[in-house]
Amino acid sequence: MRITMNPEEKVFVAGHRGLVGSAVLKRLKAEGFCDIVTRTHAELDLTNQEAVNDFFYKERPAYVFLAAAKVGGIAANSNYPADFIYQNMMIGFNVVHAAYKSGVKKLLNLGSSCIYPRLAPQPLKEEYLLTGALEPTNEAYAVAKIAVIKLCASYNRQYGTNFISVMPANLYGPEDTYDTENGHVLPSMISKFHAAKTSGQDKVVLWGDGSPYREFLYSEDLAEAVLFIMQNKDASDTGEFVNIGSGCDLTIRELAALARDAVYADAPARTCLVEWDASKPNGSPKKLLDVSRLASWGWRAKTPLETGIKRAYEAFLSSRADKK
Repeated sequence: MRITMNPEEKVFVAGHRGLVGSAVLKRLKAEGFCDIVTRTHAELDLTNQEAVNDFFYKERPAYVFLAAAKVGGIAANSNYPADFIYQNMMIGFNVVHAAYKSGVKKLLNLGSSCIYPRLAPQPLKEEYLLTGALEPTNEAYAVAKIAVIKLCASYNRQYGTNFISVMPANLYGPEDTYDTENGHVLPSMISKFHAAKTSGQDKVVLWGDGSPYREFLYSEDLAEAVLFIMQNKDASDTGEFVNIGSGCDLTIRELAALARDAVYADAPARTCLVEWDASKPNGSPKKLLDVSRLASWGWRAKTPLETGIKRAYEAFLSSRADKK
């Protein structure tokens, strides 16, 4: 029997302050869910198994959205691989096991498109998982995410749980981390262009040569997709996981032009050149998800990339204003 979420039952959003978790939290509230429990890292360390078990025993959520993770761009993944594999694996394992032990009705685990082999055929179909070598610059993070996918699938097979995993494309939107050194590519670009604009610089330096292709998904579109899946599908429908993306990609060079246009929209007479640092890694040459399964269920992304980038920049400006 299909499990449909009841708005009156308790929902736990792990990682509610992050890019994904905050969008999911906003969407849940909009859909009428009124019993939502959250915890900051200071209140609950998800890498601590005892603390996680105690939390689930006391709160007994009916549904869980596992959006908590240690995330970052190529630089962060390259510099801190031990942190990425340990923290993400511990978070996933602790939450999934506690969800099983406490009788959670349904869990949704958020993964990442970096789980796919570096040179897998494009677009990336779900069945391409573990068919080739991973991208070295984010291998540790990918291994952790793959392990949690397999954990959810294994619990489903052995214990009959209803734990769903989804693999989103590169995400962006409100509550992103605009770190120019360790952040993801789009928020890092926005931050760099803004710094150049406000300081009067006429150039920014970006990693790689701009040739890789990437697919981007607005965080609020993702939140809509995961609620759609949780309301309409079970683990028996999704298999080990299902892709969520826009179905469109572009080069990093093209992305930089869109980010620059958004930042300089109110200063059209100003120009800012981009210098590509080809001594830095590009990452995977292309990562476009095959989203045909999700489309066949009736869901497609709604936010055009140009519109989403403008909204992301507005959120960036708002967050800076709030801190003053």
